[in-house]
Amino acid sequence: MSSLDLQLAEHAASVRFENLSAAAIERAKVFTLDTIGVGIAGGSTPEIAPLLQAVQGWGEGRQVGLWGTRRTFSPGQAVLLNAYQIHCQEFDCLHEGAVLHAMATLLPVLLAEAQVRGGVSGKALLAAVAAGVDVACTIGLASKQGLRFFRPATSGGFGAVAGLANLRGFDAQRTLAAFGHQLAQVSGTMQGHTEGSVVLPLQVGMNARAALQSCDLAQSGFPSLQLPLTGRFGYLPMFETQWDLEPHLKTLGETWRIAELSHKPYPSGRATHGGIEGLMVLRDQIGFGADEIEQIIVRGPSLINHLVNRPPVKSPSPNYARLCMPFALAKVLQHGSLDPMHFRGEALHDPQTFLLSQKVSMQIDDNPNPNALAPQVVSVRLRDGRVLEHAIDTMLASPKRPLSEDARMKKFQRCWSLAAEPMGDSAALVAAINGLEHCLDIKEVTTLLAARA
Repeated sequence: MSSLDLQLAEHAASVRFENLSAAAIERAKVFTLDTIGVGIAGGSTPEIAPLLQAVQGWGEGRQVGLWGTRRTFSPGQAVLLNAYQIHCQEFDCLHEGAVLHAMATLLPVLLAEAQVRGGVSGKALLAAVAAGVDVACTIGLASKQGLRFFRPATSGGFGAVAGLANLRGFDAQRTLAAFGHQLAQVSGTMQGHTEGSVVLPLQVGMNARAALQSCDLAQSGFPSLQLPLTGRFGYLPMFETQWDLEPHLKTLGETWRIAELSHKPYPSGRATHGGIEGLMVLRDQIGFGADEIEQIIVRGPSLINHLVNRPPVKSPSPNYARLCMPFALAKVLQHGSLDPMHFRGEALHDPQTFLLSQKVSMQIDDNPNPNALAPQVVSVRLRDGRVLEHAIDTMLASPKRPLSEDARMKKFQRCWSLAAEPMGDSAALVAAINGLEHCLDIKEVTTLLAARA
């Protein structure tokens, strides 16, 4: 019997387009487009400027494009930057059960490989996407406790390794070796989340770049590890501590985790989304104004309190605001919706936002699952004494409540419009992603991610 580590590597190496279910193929295309969109929008956030300056001396060659611009970088630089752009606005898709954003680390690595190498087919890309998401989410699902490290970066990095190993045609042993090299580089503290710092998306970028290096090391034959995931000092015992991998390995090849991803309908931490939806539903039903509200209480699992129950401040940083339930709900009260621009510039310093955010508080329910995002209950107490409640049992844009195609495309087009440089018409890219299984060379698709001259 193979070790659990090798079993996961065997799966990563074996995935082929022909193995995938119709739902897995369809969702892989849907979330590829979504990830590209949010990555393009992330390039116009003001915080990226010092990062661009810092990475200039980190590599040679200019073979890979920075999405949403006409700039090119070395593969390692571009992977780090594009992964950062995907996650920096908290707008990228995620797997709720595993509590991680698997596509953020994965897709930049795969598209960089395709752009440098050429000849990578759309079918090969879709298989690599499915393999990478499977590995990242399987590792994440194995955890039986709440987040100690930032799983989108840590588990996500192993997913990026798996996807790239699949794309390069690694066998199971070479894939396992790449996992070993990733363990040597894996990083991602939750301190960045606690402080609401841009170090959080930077960690996603660092683990994505590490995945590229891990596969290069494995391909060169550099000696690695046998039990990087389950060994005494492997990833799961050290980073998760309480875990059970075996049950999730049994479903590999039957349950495709790419089909279980959720969209982010709002550009803020996923844990804020129940509160946002509940407030919007009650406002639409009753028609109250912000000045009629005395108090808003969001009650839910310990995870949402851990992730987004932070005190409102007068001038928060963008990441702090995106991960702050009171700030997000205050913006919804002001504008009726939530937009990426609500977390930029003067919108962060709006005194009315701060006043409204002080009406919001959070409570922990008795849900025993440390990784649960739902159910949540939103309670609004009005000044006339009425108390209104709305319960969210299943999060909007999750597999059981998916976004419509119209809603997905509105989100994508909004992201496209926020590119750092003018992008022109998106129709060619949308058509290319929708028809990925017919594409003979993904390099042609990557050229559509660059800004127009």
